[in-house]
Amino acid sequence: MKNLYSTLIVMFFICLLFTTNTFAQDELIFQNPQLISGTKGADGAVYKFSSVSSKEDALVTISGRSSSLVKLSNIDITNSGFAKAFQPQIAYNNGKVTGALDWWMEFTITFVDQNTSDPSRISSFNVTAIDIDGNGDKLREYDAFFNPSSYVREQNTVLTVSDLIVDGNVVGARFTADKKEYPGVDTVQTKNMVTLTYKNAHTIKVRFGGVTTGYVSGADRMYSIWFKNFTYEKPLITLPVKLESFDATLNNNNKVDLRWTTSMEENVSHFVVQKSTDGVNYSDAGLVFAAGNSTQKINYKLSDDITNVNAKVIYYRLCSVDIDGKFSYSDVRIIRISSQALSSVNITAYPNPVSSQLRVTIPANWQNKKVSFELFNANGQLVKKTDNSSSSQTETINVSDLGRGMYVVRVNCNGETAQQKIIKN
Repeated sequence: MKNLYSTLIVMFFICLLFTTNTFAQDELIFQNPQLISGTKGADGAVYKFSSVSSKEDALVTISGRSSSLVKLSNIDITNSGFAKAFQPQIAYNNGKVTGALDWWMEFTITFVDQNTSDPSRISSFNVTAIDIDGNGDKLREYDAFFNPSSYVREQNTVLTVSDLIVDGNVVGARFTADKKEYPGVDTVQTKNMVTLTYKNAHTIKVRFGGVTTGYVSGADRMYSIWFKNFTYEKPLITLPVKLESFDATLNNNNKVDLRWTTSMEENVSHFVVQKSTDGVNYSDAGLVFAAGNSTQKINYKLSDDITNVNAKVIYYRLCSVDIDGKFSYSDVRIIRISSQALSSVNITAYPNPVSSQLRVTIPANWQNKKVSFELFNANGQLVKKTDNSSSSQTETINVSDLGRGMYVVRVNCNGETAQQKIIKN
């Protein structure tokens, strides 16, 4: 990917394989993004690209970065590259890097039915990244993809493949260029291309980054991704169930209570509660048989034991299935494990609201022990973490680099956890 003054396109060809009930779109068009959640340019910020096709929208979330020096200069450049593409501009330290460094920013792109939060029904797609190269000197670009089903590099490739590792776990594949800069955007230049296949996913998470070995003044990169030949499955018949509500609540017995209400059912077979720890890959948590046919309100419930779930956030959705096998999904509900009441220990975080320096006072029996301090944003994403091997009574956390909004302070010591909500102004 070239810098801001170069023309670059990383091309995605997406082909979805269906035998019936399909809708095809030759190419998606990313234009006029709107910030709909979070703080502009900050982790957790969600941008909506409306009508990327005639039937769907795209939600682009900034899902992480290697350090606070990595900045989003522009969510979508329109005066260079390819107008129909999603084209973020990312800079490290205002474009200047000294010494050996690996820096990156992550984006999660989710396709939803137009004007809803319902995920598009996608069975498979291919992703082709083009023109992964260097600056001709000390910088090499890389593209990293989370959870692909498979990938293929072309013959005579110059790309080096390695595992994408997060928190000690292999979560995808990373493709790193050599230092040579390949001029222009040429789909015939297969040596710096890679094609990945995804199955049963409506979301793709991509990490764009750079590796340097010395001083670089051009670490201000423009990325461009183009979605081509996009096809997704749509049911031709609306499922005959009207869902009034679907709620998830964490109780005091380490279980999540799922409750939902229908106001109309016609030939409905059953409901499946599904859960996920990453918001992308879901598994079945339980099944409840439906009344089948009704014009009255009917209440349902299911409890899910999360004792053995090793995650800070759990996502739940409800799948309604009729007797012919057709199904639809509810909106997603989120449970944050940190919201569980732990009355045995308490912390005090102040001032609240806070502008720059947050002070956290811990219980007396935690002092002089190893204590972990974590901050989560309103989307449940970890935005700051500090570990102290011998904590004092009151620890100070610098939050001046965080955006305005609500956060949760979570403190851990020897298996005990306490938390408090704060407001950053």
